[in-house]
Amino acid sequence: MQTIKQFQKAKPLLVNLTKNLSSLNFVPEYCEPSKNDIENFQLFVKKSKNLFVLTGAGISTESGIPDYRSEKVGLYNRTDRRPIQHSEFMNHAQRRKLYWARNYVSWPRFSSFRPNTNHRIFSQWERQGKVLHHVTQNVDSLLVKAGCVRLTELHGTSYKVKCMDCDFRLSRDSMQLLIKLQNSFWNVTSNELAPDNDVQLTDEQIKDFKTPVCPKCKNDRLKPEVVFFGDSIPKQTVECAKEKLSKCDALLAAGTSIEVFSAYRIILQAKELEIPVAILNIGRTRADDKADLKINSLCSQVLSKITF
Repeated sequence: MQTIKQFQKAKPLLVNLTKNLSSLNFVPEYCEPSKNDIENFQLFVKKSKNLFVLTGAGISTESGIPDYRSEKVGLYNRTDRRPIQHSEFMNHAQRRKLYWARNYVSWPRFSSFRPNTNHRIFSQWERQGKVLHHVTQNVDSLLVKAGCVRLTELHGTSYKVKCMDCDFRLSRDSMQLLIKLQNSFWNVTSNELAPDNDVQLTDEQIKDFKTPVCPKCKNDRLKPEVVFFGDSIPKQTVECAKEKLSKCDALLAAGTSIEVFSAYRIILQAKELEIPVAILNIGRTRADDKADLKINSLCSQVLSKITF
């Protein structure tokens, strides 16, 4: 119990330290939106009475969280690293050990990030009745922190953890305490950051780390409630998004390259329903040829100019 109290007292200090650390600018190069862009986007939003919003990592880069694919600044363009695969995590104890060691080190910084203008605007639009539903590919829960309620986190959230062998669940903050209790003498730090709350650690750094075990069944397959690469999105989540889309009269995709099929499928469904599509994103997207309106600019520079 004393260890938990000590960690709880230390956490605010860790958060303050991480806030002051200098970091890379993860927003890619962009052009200012033109007057015509703003006018067209204003008209698109104004016409909609029940807007469906689809968002990706591009709305969170302004909070300091990198994305995967942006030119020069995305993880895939800066490094040769790739996220852990679902089968790796489920089938290999060493991979689970590596994952949780890195995730544990990254969590104080990752969990300290706060909503930016984009998250706050979407929350405001929801309160004003403009947004009927919002589907995000992000697992950072910044939209939840901003107050969004009509929300489906398509790929889950980093803020919840579940045991894959029993029905035990806990918050990610509680998971941090659990790991701390099971690794009271392990102390590794890193200033690195990745989109999936990950950092790079050496074999030497993790050799003494103990993989956290479930307090209920004692197995070590505790996993964030995140859809890892190679896994499938739950059918009920897919059906919920499809049902909500059918009740909307326009779709806005913001801050997403729409490369992942789970997002692209939503665009295809909108076209089948003859729902107009607007895309707001820096750079090319997979669905540019499906868009009725495409604006190549920073999300907040456009969203902040919209009134209705």
